[in-house]
Amino acid sequence: MTGATDMFDRFLNTFAAWALALLWILPLAYAVWTAVHPAAYEARFELFAPLTLDNFGKAWEAAPFARYFLNTFILVTMILAGQFFLCTLAAFAFARFEFPGRSILFTLVLLQLLVMPDILMVENYQTMRLLNLVDTIPAIALPYIASGFGIFLLRQTFMTIPKELDEAARVEGASVLGVLWKVYIPLAKPTYLAYGLVSVSHHWNNFLWPLIVTNSVDTRPVTVGLSIFSAIDSGIEWSVINAATLMTSGPLLVAFLLFQRQFVQSFMRAGIK
Repeated sequence: MTGATDMFDRFLNTFAAWALALLWILPLAYAVWTAVHPAAYEARFELFAPLTLDNFGKAWEAAPFARYFLNTFILVTMILAGQFFLCTLAAFAFARFEFPGRSILFTLVLLQLLVMPDILMVENYQTMRLLNLVDTIPAIALPYIASGFGIFLLRQTFMTIPKELDEAARVEGASVLGVLWKVYIPLAKPTYLAYGLVSVSHHWNNFLWPLIVTNSVDTRPVTVGLSIFSAIDSGIEWSVINAATLMTSGPLLVAFLLFQRQFVQSFMRAGIK
């Protein structure tokens, strides 16, 4: 009886996994199909339909995607560099130093995780306008530089590093920042990799805040550029729109395929399951 129950459970798990995988892959498969076939085959699924890459060329020429990609690269690089710098210093302070109010301050950092970014958009926009930064790439990046999740993740990692390594480094003459640079950061590389992939993925796909705070082609990231491109009322074919969608999501898919193993291992080592 137990064997039959286990077999039924495995069947249900396998069926659910395949069903979810199918639901996930269908939109992507349709986008790939329409992107590599002529417009006449958008709703005709013939096995031997002719293949073409013209849709990618049309999409590239119809909108300044090169500028959008450059803006997005600058944006995610700026955010990631700022997050690594601020989160490392804050996490190191919370993990290794005793100071008045440490628990209260760390609780406030954790409370940031409970605040939805969307409810702060009005205040963030007013702040950017006061700083005269509206329609600039720093205006998109600044609200995300201080990350409560990053501070929490790095603090938990730093607390697992034995304090004896601190003492050994201090005996060798290392300063406080020297200990951080030579001991803590190298030992936390898997956590940095995992957090970096999550951060880049999130901010590459971020849409609402960049849409609000940008007004020109010179500052729009790919997500906003793609939405405006697909909304143009000029008879653009779905095959061209899907080709543009694949172009904008392609770098993330390639990065995930290249670093899939390191990504999973990093989160397992960081204790996030």
